[in-house]
Amino acid sequence: MAQKRKGKKFLFIFVLVFVVLLGYFLSSLSIFEKNKPEIFVNDVIYSNLKDPISVRVKDNESGLKSIKITLKKDSNDSGIVLIDQKIDQKNDITLEFNLPKLAYKEKIKSYIMEIEAYDASFWNFFTGNYIQKSVFIDIDDINPEVKVLSNSYQIEQGGVASVVFKAEDKNLDQVYIQTDKGKIFKAIPYIKEGYYASLIAWNAKDDYFRAYIIATDKAGNSTKERIRYYFVNRKYRVSNINLSDKFLDTKINFLASANMSKDDASKLSRTQKFKFVNETLRFANENLIYKITSEVPEESVKDFNLNLFLPLRNAMKVADFADHRSYFYNGEFISSGYHMGLDLASTAFAPIISSNPGKVVFAEDNGIYGLNIIIYHGFGVYSLYGHCSSKNVDVNENVKKQDVIAKTGTSGLALGDHLHFEVLVQGVQTRPEQWQDKIWLKNNIYKVLEDGKKIILSEK
Repeated sequence: MAQKRKGKKFLFIFVLVFVVLLGYFLSSLSIFEKNKPEIFVNDVIYSNLKDPISVRVKDNESGLKSIKITLKKDSNDSGIVLIDQKIDQKNDITLEFNLPKLAYKEKIKSYIMEIEAYDASFWNFFTGNYIQKSVFIDIDDINPEVKVLSNSYQIEQGGVASVVFKAEDKNLDQVYIQTDKGKIFKAIPYIKEGYYASLIAWNAKDDYFRAYIIATDKAGNSTKERIRYYFVNRKYRVSNINLSDKFLDTKINFLASANMSKDDASKLSRTQKFKFVNETLRFANENLIYKITSEVPEESVKDFNLNLFLPLRNAMKVADFADHRSYFYNGEFISSGYHMGLDLASTAFAPIISSNPGKVVFAEDNGIYGLNIIIYHGFGVYSLYGHCSSKNVDVNENVKKQDVIAKTGTSGLALGDHLHFEVLVQGVQTRPEQWQDKIWLKNNIYKVLEDGKKIILSEK
């Protein structure tokens, strides 16, 4: 009897070990894998009932077997089945579908979407691994509301204008200003939530200009509101310049050799070196400036005020803003470009003054600009100083009004000692003369901001 019990016990242990080993063996096979599929979709979806909803389901091991998507009005609703699809063991699938249109006068503001998926594993008694996810869908088919509160009366080619506006939507996502050329200006929150202000610049190289406020919500609804400006085209100077051998052999040869390998420079002719400096190097230098000055770090703005930009005492203008220059050598056209700053000269190594407080964001050599300093003054406004011979400031240093930041010189693409001066708005070079005009600043910026502020504060 005892021996019989011992035999049964041995048999039980053997069967148990066999089952455990069999389970371990089967679980090691991919067809018996135990990992659930993955569902990639946000926990909350905002829908305008026009754009399709996208759901991605993935299973890299045994592959997918089936996906079911049910739409419910609430947790008590049995719902309607949007998708009930058998999958032929695909590892990754993305389903796109539209929600049913609301019936006339039906006021459904939200849905619950349930996503269920099985993989093709033999786990769970051959039923496969199962995953379920519930997603809240917010129905929003209303466009954001945009209202211009105040704006400049006019904008000049190469100049600046301002705008204050309101943008409202329960699911507001993005608010910005875009020109007809695709340039985007950041709209900065102003005074109170839901209100914005911005400076907008018209690139002097463009003959035509329009600007629009764009507001989008999380459901994909969008509003595009044109800012009504009176447009003033300007005739900028056109210059024909003959290149001398001395200029090509000294300044141009130096800049080309300093910004490419000696072997490459030795293979180029005089005029090829000039094309490299005036086109390739200039493009790289201006692109760096654009990248730096396009940043607008403020999260909001309440006040903005600037002193006139007068960087050089007793200075004389020696070159114009937006001068379109064509270069010739021995009567043959070589290259062209725009001079997008104001050149000022007084005495050699004259002190350069920061007319406004700000933060230094760049202070180093920049190709044709030579020793180049850029200062940020807030509200998207930057001032730039080129061809300096020495500097008194470094990056991240804060400067005060009337600080001497550098001295004039001949660094970069400069023959005589002078200052190349620019004022940029969110990466766009603008007419420096506007920033040296007290009446222009008052009418085009300060009054617009103040008028907008009064309206904002009067609204509840």
